[in-house]
Amino acid sequence: MSLERVIVDTLRAEVKPAMGCTEPVAVALAVAKAKEMCQAGSTRETDGMMLEIKVSPNIFKNGLSVGIPGTDQVGLVVASALGLLTCYSDDGLEVFKHVKQSDIEGAFKVIDEDRIKLGILDTDKKVLIDARVVCGDAFGRAVIQDRHDQFVFVESHAGVVFEAEAVCAEDEAVNPIYETPLSEVIRVVESLPFEDLAFLLDGFEMNRAVAEYGLANDSGMNVGRTLEENTRKGILSRDLMNRAMILTAAASDARMSGVSLPVMSSNGSGNNGLTALLPIVAYAETNPTSPDRLARAAAISHLVNSVIKYNIGRLSALCGCGVAAGTGASVAITWLMGGSVIQMEGAIQNMIANTTGMICDGAKVGCSLKLATSASAAIQSSLLAIGNVVVPSGNGVIGKTADETIKNLGYLSKNAMDVVDRVILNVMMGARTSVK
Repeated sequence: MSLERVIVDTLRAEVKPAMGCTEPVAVALAVAKAKEMCQAGSTRETDGMMLEIKVSPNIFKNGLSVGIPGTDQVGLVVASALGLLTCYSDDGLEVFKHVKQSDIEGAFKVIDEDRIKLGILDTDKKVLIDARVVCGDAFGRAVIQDRHDQFVFVESHAGVVFEAEAVCAEDEAVNPIYETPLSEVIRVVESLPFEDLAFLLDGFEMNRAVAEYGLANDSGMNVGRTLEENTRKGILSRDLMNRAMILTAAASDARMSGVSLPVMSSNGSGNNGLTALLPIVAYAETNPTSPDRLARAAAISHLVNSVIKYNIGRLSALCGCGVAAGTGASVAITWLMGGSVIQMEGAIQNMIANTTGMICDGAKVGCSLKLATSASAAIQSSLLAIGNVVVPSGNGVIGKTADETIKNLGYLSKNAMDVVDRVILNVMMGARTSVK
């Protein structure tokens, strides 16, 4: 398959609408599928159904404190109850789109009846959810792995419905994009027909709508709204960096509080999607940009995000918005400003030098602060790179090339951050025990 086709297929697989934080979304999705399997061939009601759900540590961490769309509730237990009662697996990452505040009473009834058992799996997998629903002699089971909407095993009392073919790690094919220099990936994006990339424009409208909601309504921590108020007072200037911060933070405020609006996700994360696109929106507000160039900028941003996330892990102790999505936005803006390949690589070097220390301590309303920081750093890194100001190789994790730096970041994540992840999880659960 040509690199052109791989790039388009990757974008279509990794850039999808999602409603709500993708960790509770994925949990509800797995539960909904397991429920449907339990109901297979019958009109069996959900009353009396028992649910056992086990998730990877990263899923648990990212779903512990984040809002559920359509409600004023947070967390994986509530998400599981709603998955059992009101969600449909056909809705994919928009599984919460039918959920209303009035559904909470039923969800709490399920919880109070002790019908949900939530556990943490002992696994190195970042994305792994195993949901089992039992009702009398009927049961259903659904397992999601690696991607938030990727089922690898589905079973009912009638037998196995679907099982993905097992692949040994050494035999697993690596997406060619992840082994291709980013400069070549960008060159191919520049040459693709606009029709292949036009679908990416939907993400700008979708994510901007969430940002506008966050600016107009009391949402989350109101980071974006408060920054915007300070621009009206004249305390902050109305410049590109602040506008990128305001839009990105406001969208996160709304999303993390559970607003019932979809966002265009990137590499399995809605917040990554916000960070990858909204700084570009801020740039385009004062720099008229054609739909063709906007679509290519979106493709560049999403692909850079995907490459970095491949290296550090789809879920990581490093903040994906800070080190991956923000870097994608910075490269895309550098490209829109007419930057050379060397300058685009410089934007990567600057971003990773700046944001590598940002950790992920779960999805929550406070994420809007990190998204604001990432959006600001994206503009800063781009402007510096355009001015040929780039962090030199040998400074910390910065390699001789942008591709080498990304690999260094991946080495750091995979060899040092597992312990960090476990410590963060202990702290979040109030168990400040030592981790070996």
